[in-house]
Amino acid sequence: MQDKSRGVYFGIELRSSYTCVSYYQLNMDSPETISTVMGAENYHIPTYIAKRRGVGQWYYGNEAKTQVRVGGAVGVDDLLSKAYDDDEILIENEKIKARDLLLIYIKKLLSMPGYFYANSRLNKLVIVVERLDMKIVDTFSYIAKELGIARDSLMVIDFKEAFYYYTLNQRPEHFLHDVVMFDYSDGKLMHYYLTRNLRTLPQIVYLSDGIHKTPGANPDLEFTELVERVFAGKIISAVYLIGDGFDGDWLKVSLNKLCHNRKVFKGKDMYSRGACYAGAVKDGAKDWPFVYIGDNELKMNLSIKVIDNRIMDYLTLLNAGDSWYEAQGECEVILDGSGELEVWIQKPENRDAKVEILELTDLPERDNRTTRLRINAKPVSDIEAVVTIADLGFGEIVPSSGKVWEHHIALR
Repeated sequence: MQDKSRGVYFGIELRSSYTCVSYYQLNMDSPETISTVMGAENYHIPTYIAKRRGVGQWYYGNEAKTQVRVGGAVGVDDLLSKAYDDDEILIENEKIKARDLLLIYIKKLLSMPGYFYANSRLNKLVIVVERLDMKIVDTFSYIAKELGIARDSLMVIDFKEAFYYYTLNQRPEHFLHDVVMFDYSDGKLMHYYLTRNLRTLPQIVYLSDGIHKTPGANPDLEFTELVERVFAGKIISAVYLIGDGFDGDWLKVSLNKLCHNRKVFKGKDMYSRGACYAGAVKDGAKDWPFVYIGDNELKMNLSIKVIDNRIMDYLTLLNAGDSWYEAQGECEVILDGSGELEVWIQKPENRDAKVEILELTDLPERDNRTTRLRINAKPVSDIEAVVTIADLGFGEIVPSSGKVWEHHIALR
């Protein structure tokens, strides 16, 4: 088994306008964020790439913008959206896939902190975007493959999930009760609200969000009123403020309201640092008594009943809380009894399970325990999965029939 303690976790927050890069090793107290200026907290790198005119040299970030401004390079606008749409871009009479340009950009980012982690092995690359869909997941799966990164060393999560991992890796008194983050970035104001179900083990964590009108002529008063609405009737331990919108000294009355009986933290790199923690948690490198049930996470556990060494047990194929975009479970079993399988579907907060019987129609008649089956479970949404069962026969004794059965399972 690889020694994960010597590896590095990268968290990359990707927005259309800027990118933030953090890294983490298990011997560090907390993730570090890479500044573009040594000794300063200049964490935002423009999400921008440019090609030097006449040669195959690429610039990224601020240098790319500078080279385009002085006429020495050709730049690419809207890099993320074009990559997600799998567009082709014409640059100096050459068509280049936008995904390959994003690949170059990611390579540049990963080369930035070289001297920080001294050539350590990559444990996980965790990409954070505002919202997930299949196009985005496919884009980064392509990039990981081109980088030679194993699929299980890549995670793609959204801002809410990064906030979840960041928050629950802070001091316990900071999440004794509910936690709120206000994100005021790119001219947009949002909030995320985290609450835990303390009666379950592991604790089920829920996050809600809201989009708000940005403050206008009297920002301090308007933000104070927003805080009062979000906090009404709630007990909140900590508040996080993230984004350029909170720059300056306009937070006065609202800051007093925020700080009343709770901790308040301000920063610009919480998502990328939360992504680093996400990688470590998924690797099992941190104790984690929580399960997050968000927009992109499975809302069900999916298991089959098996007998192992004469002991009945449940073999889990899909776990609630895993990203449905990436989750997949597979096993091989020997059929004992009639031509059917029992699948158990369970909500994570509920001990009761629903049982579905999957019929293996027209399975050839054979002696008992002479049919080996391959079972694969793949989600198609957060509450649905396709279970595919293939007849493998039984080695040279019983040839496979070649039959495959497909069943749709849903949490209703």
